[in-house]
Amino acid sequence: MGLSEWARVLVAALVGLGMLVVVPVGLGLIPGAWPWRRLWFVGAVPGAVALWLPRGPVAAVLAALYLLVALALLTRARPRLGVAVCTALVTPSIAAGALVAERAEYTLMGFRLDVLALTEAHFHYAGFAAALVAGLVQAHDGRLGRLAALTVPAGTGLVLAGFFVGEWVELAGAAVLTAGMWLTAWITVRLRVSDAVTRALMVVSSAVLAVTMLLALDWALGPVTTAVPHLSLSWMVATHGLANALGFGLCAILAWRRLSSGRAQ
Repeated sequence: MGLSEWARVLVAALVGLGMLVVVPVGLGLIPGAWPWRRLWFVGAVPGAVALWLPRGPVAAVLAALYLLVALALLTRARPRLGVAVCTALVTPSIAAGALVAERAEYTLMGFRLDVLALTEAHFHYAGFAAALVAGLVQAHDGRLGRLAALTVPAGTGLVLAGFFVGEWVELAGAAVLTAGMWLTAWITVRLRVSDAVTRALMVVSSAVLAVTMLLALDWALGPVTTAVPHLSLSWMVATHGLANALGFGLCAILAWRRLSSGRAQ
């Protein structure tokens, strides 16, 4: 069963938030990631507009502008940044590619338009935000941080591979990603942060992951067993998707932005 109309509207709103807030704020946390940050909005604003236009050539052209700036991020990836941060720089281009196809009404690689729309959201939050935060915590906890910075990108990659290989690979990816996100949350709540606002944002982002990743595991189990009930696709958007976008993605990025700017010291 596909997305209901209200769920499609919600997905579009969350994708727009990712384009216009989460990614540009997050880029400010990556050394040298975007020396001309205003250029990001040259593509992100038309891309966000495309979300609300009828599918067709006009929306596809606007989405293509977003794809161009997302692809430009690939040139900023450097081995010294680490696997997690490099993954964060790659994932917007995957989301943007899905956006172009979905707005053009093209079933890219045979995927339904609803699946492409969910891919746009997934790779802004479980892709960009999750990988970036995992990379940031690495500097605050050596051994566990390195493990988080590896498992989150690995889980994201396995989930993507599962779309092509099969449900068991997608389930393995969900399990690895869940472990990485829980580890990231654990490291985050243990950080010594004196600023109350920053601390609250970090606690909320970590607490949200405790619940939303259980929903992700439950959903991934659905195709491989009938013994575990799970929510419909639309209600997964309204619960897992909404909470991950606002409670984790937005709160975590804002918290690290405050921490990096010195306001949390």
